Amino acid sequence: MAAVPRPRISTRDPEDLADRLGAWLAARLPGARVTGLRIPESNGMSSETLLFDVDHPEPPLRACALRLAADPAAYTVFPEYDLGRQYRLMAEVARTTTLPVPAVQWYEPDPGPLGAPFFVMERVEGRVPPDVMPYTYEGNWLHSASDAQRAALERATIGLLARLHDQFPVERAEFLTPPGEESALRRHVTAQRAYYAWVVDGLPRSPLIEAAFDRLEELWPHDPGTPVLNWGDARIGNIIYDGFEPAAVLDWEMAAVAPREVDLGWTVYLHRFFQDLTTSTGQRGLPDFLTRENVVARYAALTGHTPRDMDFHTLYAACRHATVMLRIAYRQVYFGEISVPRNPDRMILHHDSLEAMVQGTYWK
Repeated sequence: MAAVPRPRISTRDPEDLADRLGAWLAARLPGARVTGLRIPESNGMSSETLLFDVDHPEPPLRACALRLAADPAAYTVFPEYDLGRQYRLMAEVARTTTLPVPAVQWYEPDPGPLGAPFFVMERVEGRVPPDVMPYTYEGNWLHSASDAQRAALERATIGLLARLHDQFPVERAEFLTPPGEESALRRHVTAQRAYYAWVVDGLPRSPLIEAAFDRLEELWPHDPGTPVLNWGDARIGNIIYDGFEPAAVLDWEMAAVAPREVDLGWTVYLHRFFQDLTTSTGQRGLPDFLTRENVVARYAALTGHTPRDMDFHTLYAACRHATVMLRIAYRQVYFGEISVPRNPDRMILHHDSLEAMVQGTYWK
């Protein structure tokens, strides 16, 4: 990982953002001032997060987090980023489930004030398992925790997915569903194929990702199951924890209506992604944490639904993640941070594990 330059996160000026945000807030809450604005180091690339406080005698929120759509000029990770949809969904999830979703306060669809749409939500304090360097590496709070503490976090995290899938009325998520008469899973995969086509438009294609899509057709579930609301980016790096209990569930940009196993496959594979990176450097990592067997067993115990076709769903997660990583790599090429290798598949950090999944040897 150290040999690959970390991708550029933001092209925006924090001081300019603070001034513009202050003007926007004062127009909606007279007398209010923005204080302590900062951009966290853990910011993503599909959107940006700003943290700030509101100085006002009676603010609806005092500690705030602002989710700002990516700068359209910064080679965005996704072709579109619908913050209005996220705002609406977070409010619905908070209203209909027991998940700890931050309270959303304001949505601004006009790109004029900050250069892109944004919404403001409650800022929740706590700690997040790090991505860089990954929590599977030594030297962070989760790796240093006891086995019992990690097991408690694992149970609570799987419980979040169980509650979301069981509690949220799926008919309230119809606005997330692509048009068509096919099954929810087929429409989900079709959308991913379209995303891949967008990523490689005018650029070298990925034989490995295309082989993964072909393999998915061979593994297609006989019965995909009843669709539910999927969180989408269902991983522990998108959860704020208070101790080892979830305090806030973040990042709903990939939410969709799909079988339960789409979320579960993503949860399992995103941990394996970090675990494989860790063992490739000679470290042990966390081999007993968030294993496929543990996730399946715990979820079945909580919901009565035994996850199935997990070879398909973990491969699908790895394929989707590879497509996102390929886009991020081409973004680095765009900014002159790296050059395209002879084999574009080498830009996918987990190409070896994805290839093993395609060949059916990864889980042996």
